[in-house]
Formats: sequence, structure tokens, C-alpha cells
Amino acid sequence: MTFPRFFCPGPLAPGAVLALPEGAAAHAARVLRLTAGDALTLFDGRGGEYGARIAAVRKDAVDAEVLAWRERECEAPLSIRLVQALQTGDKMDLTVQKAVELGVAAIQPVASRRSVVRLDGERAARRVAHWRGVAVAACEQCGRNRVPEVAAIEPLERWLARPAEAPLRLMLSPTAEIGLRQLPPARSLDLLIGAEGGLDPAEAAMAAAAGFVGVRLGPRVLRTETAGLAALAAIQTLWGDFGEEG
Repeated sequence: MTFPRFFCPGPLAPGAVLALPEGAAAHAARVLRLTAGDALTLFDGRGGEYGARIAAVRKDAVDAEVLAWRERECEAPLSIRLVQALQTGDKMDLTVQKAVELGVAAIQPVASRRSVVRLDGERAARRVAHWRGVAVAACEQCGRNRVPEVAAIEPLERWLARPAEAPLRLMLSPTAEIGLRQLPPARSLDLLIGAEGGLDPAEAAMAAAAGFVGVRLGPRVLRTETAGLAALAAIQTLWGDFGEEG
């Protein structure tokens, strides 16, 4: 049986009784209608998860008793960082949510020259905090016990100037001459996706100078909200855990 899952950022320990975070408490009490004694699963992002049960439901809070720790993980064998140029509307929410479900290890939002959305200061901080909440909710839904990092927004040019960490760096390009199958498998990689208008030619040149290799996904031009997710699924199929038995 699958029990409701909630992220609790504080360190968890068997026997502890703690108040669920505000959003989790509201969902448990008002949406799921959980009552005292009902089972749930808690995780704190440090690995593994804990069985738990509702200890009390009060007007504005829900208390849970932490039970035994379970050594369970469903992390991908690949460490993928999605470098995503800012998208308009709710596309960024969708990208963060689905990228987490597809197993990314980290998400780096970047402001590119063709990004329609412009965020800075307090607005940027609020959006990043919101995307981190989206990532947490996606982990609760898909069974992950480690929450991928959603980094602060950076200008793409500044981020590209940093030393490379991943041995393989990919950027999607409809004019590229190679596909994913022509590349050697990698355990760690960066995946760069442009905004609605793609990467500016100067940005693409800077990315290439920073070690990014252009790859294409078939003959069709994909929208920004499709491109990254399609590439992640393809990479997980070729080198990751898609198709594994059991």
C-alpha cells in the first residue's frame, strides 16, 4: 500500500513527534482528510524515508509520530543538471515538476538574451522559492527522497564563465549533426535548454567554448517546454534507469 508522503526539512528520528510543515498539514487535514492513527511517509532529504502516523489533528496543525527508518531510494544512476533558460507563464513550473519526476539532480535557471521573462531582486527570490516548493511537491508525488537543488537565477553568460564540473555538457540544437546515440555514456552531465526563441547565436558560441556539444532530437523543432523533458527522457532511456526491471 502507498501512503501519503510529506517532506519535513528538519532531521527526523524514530520516536519523535513533530508538527508537519504548514502546507503539508493543510493538505493532510483538508484535502486527504487524514485523522489520528492514519499512516503516512516522511522524508527529510538526507536519504531514505520514515514510516509515520498521525498523532493529532488540531485546528491549524497536524502532529505526526515518526516510526522506523526505511532505506529506500529511487535516484537515477545519472547526475543530470538541467540548465534551463527562463520560460514564460507557468512553463517553468511544468519544467521543474517534470524534470524532478524524470530524475534530475539539480536545476539551474538562467536568464538568456531571448528570455521574455525578466526577474531580479525580490521577484527573482520569490520565484526561486516557488520553484523549490514545486520540486518538493514533485518528490512527494513521485517517491524521491532527495530533493534536487533549484539554484538561484543567474545570467547565462556569467554561469557559462564558471569552470565546468560535469564531464559531458549538451545543448539541444535543431541544426546539430549528431544525436544522443553518437555520444559515449556519461554518469554526470549538464543539459542546456534555451528559452522560447532558443539560444542567441552568441550564447550558443559561448556555450560551445565552455564545452557544450550540440545535439538534435530528431527532425522536428521542439518548444522549450518540450525540449528539455524529451531530452531527459531520452537520456534516461539510453544511459539511465528507464527500462530497468523490478
